[in-house]
Amino acid sequence: MNGTLALLDIAGYVALLLWGTHMVTSGVLRGYGSTLRRWLGRYLGHRLSAFGFGLAVTAALQSSTATGMMAASFAASGFLGLAPGLAVMLGANVGTTLIVQLLSFDIAVIAPILVLVGVVVYRRSDDVRFANIGRVGIGLGLMLLALHLLVLALAPVENATALRAVLHSLAGEPVLAMLIAALLTWACHSSVAVVLLIVSLATAGVVDAPGALALVLGANLGGTLPPLFDADTPVARRLPLGNLLVRLAGCIVCLPLLHPIAAWLGAFGDGPARIAVNFHTAFNLALAMVFILPLDNLARLLVRLLPEPPRPDDPGVPQYLDEAALDSAGVALANAAREAMRMADMVENMLKGLVEVFGKNDRSRATAISRMDGALDRLGVAIREYLADLGGEALNEEDGERSQEILAFVINIEHIGDITANNLMEFAAKKAQSGQDFSADDIQDLAAMHMQVMQSLRLGLAVFLRNNLRAAQQLAERKGVLWRLENEASDRHLRELRERRPSPLGGDVYLRILRDLKRIHSHLAALAWPALERAGLLQERLISESGQLARSGVATVPVTDATPDLVEHDEEHPRNLS
Repeated sequence: MNGTLALLDIAGYVALLLWGTHMVTSGVLRGYGSTLRRWLGRYLGHRLSAFGFGLAVTAALQSSTATGMMAASFAASGFLGLAPGLAVMLGANVGTTLIVQLLSFDIAVIAPILVLVGVVVYRRSDDVRFANIGRVGIGLGLMLLALHLLVLALAPVENATALRAVLHSLAGEPVLAMLIAALLTWACHSSVAVVLLIVSLATAGVVDAPGALALVLGANLGGTLPPLFDADTPVARRLPLGNLLVRLAGCIVCLPLLHPIAAWLGAFGDGPARIAVNFHTAFNLALAMVFILPLDNLARLLVRLLPEPPRPDDPGVPQYLDEAALDSAGVALANAAREAMRMADMVENMLKGLVEVFGKNDRSRATAISRMDGALDRLGVAIREYLADLGGEALNEEDGERSQEILAFVINIEHIGDITANNLMEFAAKKAQSGQDFSADDIQDLAAMHMQVMQSLRLGLAVFLRNNLRAAQQLAERKGVLWRLENEASDRHLRELRERRPSPLGGDVYLRILRDLKRIHSHLAALAWPALERAGLLQERLISESGQLARSGVATVPVTDATPDLVEHDEEHPRNLS
């Protein structure tokens, strides 16, 4: 019974160690995930900077597995090149050894202090980032406490003859020892926790130095498995497979040399525990130095081994919404933004053909535009469901704002697609059935408004992707241009009606087309609101638009924080056509 209780104690302390690691990882990602995402795009142009980024992020997250999943998702989404991604993983592998080096020292005395300070900061802080710093402090304290308790729990195991015999036998079966440690690491999703457990076993004298080194090799190998198994596409598997191949090569080289390596490292540390810790660091540093130069060759090999699958015929099928990335808000938001850009590309293709449809009665183009709306709607639903799965406490304030921006972008793009496919294509069909054409002036005015809409679409994409404040200001200012063009085109068309010039479709369809083009532009202009609001310019912009509407004779409403949508949809107000 005492043995059973001892095993339960050990299992509980290992679980506490894993939970502490999880708290540190989640605290850093929730508090600073957006910053990490920006750094990922800024500092990964060179392999050395990518290596340093992977090292620093892993030291902060306390988990090379979390870094690996983040890098793999970015690589699969196209935000991170394969070779820089491999450099990130080399850095992450070294970063995890620094954590083990630090935690291997007897610093358990500060564990209660870390937990106490962390709880106070977490409970007293109204700032999300400071609250997550408290969460990190609690996690570090729990990790140190768990390690201390593990050492105490394992001390009696040294006298357990049967267990000692089994573990000592692993020294004579290094391959088996490596595989056992690899499976344990894969199950725990934390190479740090498993290596620290190996250190605890070595400290208690349960395993000797060669056996500890074999187990450390297995922990390194097993740490590559969670990102590989969680990836659901061949492209997403490239980066974790590359990391697996690098560490597997190191394991193959080191396995026959465990005894000489243990003897050599014995000069730098006293006892099997210190030898295991130093070997963990030396192993990953050596791999980084060997593989940092031929990364491009390794990347080409991975592309050949895992070629990109053919694109699905249905454009409404998501390509970047990786479910495994939902554990990392920054990665998941980047995936959702990438998918939203596919929607924007589809809408751009729909809008490009409008002039040809109305000017040349291109029925095949009109049919193609109408069909694209279904795919656009399916893609929008998939993105909204993905963002809904991401919601909750995993989002910090900045990530929450970005999630809402993506959602607003998707909804506006969907509305543009609906207006184009349903309203405008219906008008095109009526025009084609009548057998009549718009006048040259009509087509010229439509082309002018269409050109302005296309330019505004490009500005809207710049705002969405880069938070470009200047583009947001230009986009908002262009609403006045569209109002003027629509007014001038409507007035000219109405004069033609009064003069009884040939006017196809009685003028009603043409005026509705003008109105819908302005509605499309209103949805594009709405993409500027988040950037203007962050800069404190939204209220000023709404007041300016309200004044323009008043001068145009359009009824207005008082401008408040709650009225952007009312001002945005001014085209619903009745126009004075006299």
